[in-house]
Amino acid sequence: MIYTVTFNPSIDYIVRLDQFTAGEINRVNYEQILAGGKGINVSIVLGNLGHDSTALGFVAGFTGDEIKRQLDGFGVTTDFVQLDKGFSRINVKAKADVETEINGQGPDISEAKREELFLKLDKLQAGDTLVLAGSIPKTLPDDIYENIMKRLDGRGIRIIVDAEKKLLLNVLKYHPFLIKPNNHELGDMFGVTLKTDEEIVTYAKKLQEKGAENVLISMAGDGAILLTAEGATYKCPAPKGKLVNSVGAGDSMVAGFLTGFIESDGDFERAFHMGVATGSASAFSSELATRPEVEALLKTIE
Repeated sequence: MIYTVTFNPSIDYIVRLDQFTAGEINRVNYEQILAGGKGINVSIVLGNLGHDSTALGFVAGFTGDEIKRQLDGFGVTTDFVQLDKGFSRINVKAKADVETEINGQGPDISEAKREELFLKLDKLQAGDTLVLAGSIPKTLPDDIYENIMKRLDGRGIRIIVDAEKKLLLNVLKYHPFLIKPNNHELGDMFGVTLKTDEEIVTYAKKLQEKGAENVLISMAGDGAILLTAEGATYKCPAPKGKLVNSVGAGDSMVAGFLTGFIESDGDFERAFHMGVATGSASAFSSELATRPEVEALLKTIE
């Protein structure tokens, strides 16, 4: 079974405007409300590609109810920890000549509720896959990723981590199966600006030296690079297409990689190509990637 964890799920209110002017009344010409969060996106795309998963994390209030309702509509199983106070955050994404985001902070999460999530994770079994993705709310300790991986260490659970800087670096000693920084995040981890593929590969290898098994680096319109535990390096340019919405593209790449890995019985090159195709399919659409969209792009890659 595949499980995803989203520590701070959201309702994303997406609007488009011809023009945005601060301090004035702005009228939208398009609006959409979507359940958001990196792990949630992974679960939705997995479902679109034909694979079941269970979404874990924390939800609260009327927005938490809407998140669960939407995931149920996508056929995703949910097992969230229900918080007693507050509401799941609302993120506003306004797209005009430039894109502006206003992200909510999320509800308070008590130590007791945190332990409730840990008890759910304790039920995972050898052979299961766990995706830990995204930021954490301010009421969770910054070692939450590390504590989960320590708790599950040695139990034969395949763990994928998609998180920024410190959250990611601190878990490498527990040898995650896959990590997925983007090229900017990779450079930020080491205080450098990466300009070439060779530089990206060099610093990705440093993450492997620190404990990561496989490293997948997304590079937006420049494609992606994969370094495997066996020492192979794969590069793939991004398929051609019009960028419609970059939100969720990286999460879609994770879901696509995992789908390709499962369906090919562990073929990393196939998984890599499936990941690139899926990330691009989401980027070229107003919603997250579907199987037909992914298959069409996969043909242009392979």
